[in-house]
Amino acid sequence: MGGADIVPGVSGGTMAFILGIYEELIESIKRFTSAEAIGMAATFQIRKMFKTLPWPFLLVLGLGILTAIAVLSTPIHWMLKNQPVLIWAFFFGLVVASIFAVFNRVRKWTPFCVAALIAGGAAGWIVVGLPLLRNPPDSYIYLVLCGAIAICAMILPGISGSFILLLMGKYDYVLNAVNELKAGTNFGQNLLILALFVVGIVLGISSFVRLLSWLFRKFHDLTVAVLIGFMAGSLRKVWPWKAGGSDDAANVLPTSFGSEFWSAVGLAAAGFIIVFALETVARQMEKKSAAKNREA
Repeated sequence: MGGADIVPGVSGGTMAFILGIYEELIESIKRFTSAEAIGMAATFQIRKMFKTLPWPFLLVLGLGILTAIAVLSTPIHWMLKNQPVLIWAFFFGLVVASIFAVFNRVRKWTPFCVAALIAGGAAGWIVVGLPLLRNPPDSYIYLVLCGAIAICAMILPGISGSFILLLMGKYDYVLNAVNELKAGTNFGQNLLILALFVVGIVLGISSFVRLLSWLFRKFHDLTVAVLIGFMAGSLRKVWPWKAGGSDDAANVLPTSFGSEFWSAVGLAAAGFIIVFALETVARQMEKKSAAKNREA
């Protein structure tokens, strides 16, 4: 999830969806941001928090995301600048496979689900085609707002939080703060930037997960169909070949079929295979978990 979230156009939520932990993630965040959890934290009921909240799940997942961001932010940023076709090809294959992999998570396809899929695809297609904001505000309030909106997108399969940051003009700003903080440069300023961004993340996710949780309970199949549509629409953004090589330029067909083209095809195939391997592992783990629960 962390590696995917770095790339503008790919969603960490897609990875959670593929691996079968998406709904558990939503419910875990909801419980951690509930009034009960806040009350326990405010009254220092640490033991009760450890017993009642799903902290092992979120702790391990959070450590994995943060580790990926810390380790992969620099090489992925380099790839986006120097080998954009190759990295976009890899994620294109990954997203295409994701669409097929999660199709059967809709329990029963109905005309309403098909309509929801089409609507989600259209919405995703439009969002990833929006023009980038060239002169964003420099205020701290805007940075908090960016964090709140980006995390809502980041948790949605198919809608990239990094791309929303790109649209709002703060992607390079935040990524640069991460890289400079790792290098020990402008420590205080970069720490403040990331702290404000995290405040926005906490505010945004604490409210948005409640909406998602309600939608999954009341309209499970329609919600999953919309999310699949989002992923399909996001293919517009992750298409590897762009006019002039710019990330926000129009999509074009490859102009040559040399080594770069075949390398891109190979990486797209690798992304496709990886997703189905992850899906197979996830399903085996789900079956084992269900068998243990039945035995218990």
